[in-house]
Amino acid sequence: MVAGPTYDALLRDTAVALTAAGIDNVRFEARLLLGRAAGLSVEQLVAHGGDPAPAGVVAAMRELTGRRVRREPMAYILGEREFWGLPFKVSPAVLVPRPDSETLIETVLDLVPDRGRPLRILDLGVGSGCLLLTLLREYPKATGVGMDASPEALAIAGKNAGSLGVASRVRLVVDDWRQAGWAGRLDGPFDLLVSNPPYIETSTIMGLMPEVANHEPRLALDGGPDGLEAYRIIAAAAPGLLVPEGWALVEGGEGQAIDISAIFLATGMSPQAPRKDLAGVERVVASQH
Repeated sequence: MVAGPTYDALLRDTAVALTAAGIDNVRFEARLLLGRAAGLSVEQLVAHGGDPAPAGVVAAMRELTGRRVRREPMAYILGEREFWGLPFKVSPAVLVPRPDSETLIETVLDLVPDRGRPLRILDLGVGSGCLLLTLLREYPKATGVGMDASPEALAIAGKNAGSLGVASRVRLVVDDWRQAGWAGRLDGPFDLLVSNPPYIETSTIMGLMPEVANHEPRLALDGGPDGLEAYRIIAAAAPGLLVPEGWALVEGGEGQAIDISAIFLATGMSPQAPRKDLAGVERVVASQH
């Protein structure tokens, strides 16, 4: 009986395949995939590197590698992504949480330093829930409403709310800011409005990385011809959704902060200087009612 490939051989073969597909950090990604296929930790993979892998592990590894070679995001393959040190379930129904978005959490904590405030928080386009649920963890007396046009996204957010222990403090609502009357159905006002809305110009989406262009939900990416459609809608509604001196915080793309600030200023809000992410990009615009 011919022994199958060893764990080390599977790692090498996967790294070669990922390199050919134009993927970076191939050794790291190969370990993640093999760990998932085999149900082993990194330490266990090292300890058993010279052992033949069971046939089931080999088959699972080939299937996972094929998905990654087709540039499916690693987070979708693993079904989870860390954000703010917390595990969030993800699926192709939601955007993959990104470290850039942690800038919004940091900004909220700066603007509202009292962690004991019973805030009412609204998240527009809640997706996986990474923004709203993280804030509910940081503010244990807060309650939240998360709105999304996708029932599938809300199902993921609901699972995350449960696993993070905040389900009793959050209400998830299917609604669409492109439809009339949406803001009036949210039972405001709120102390805090947060959003990572779609901000990619329609014409540039297919030029993005394949992981984004071909796999992440178009509804969460497409910001219209100039990438700013969602901000105009949110800014117009914000004064009616917020208490006096309440805050609206939105994430934006590179080079958009000036335009986003002008949009909120035109609706009577008072935008602050944009907050930069770790790469120096002006990422978050915070405006006070």
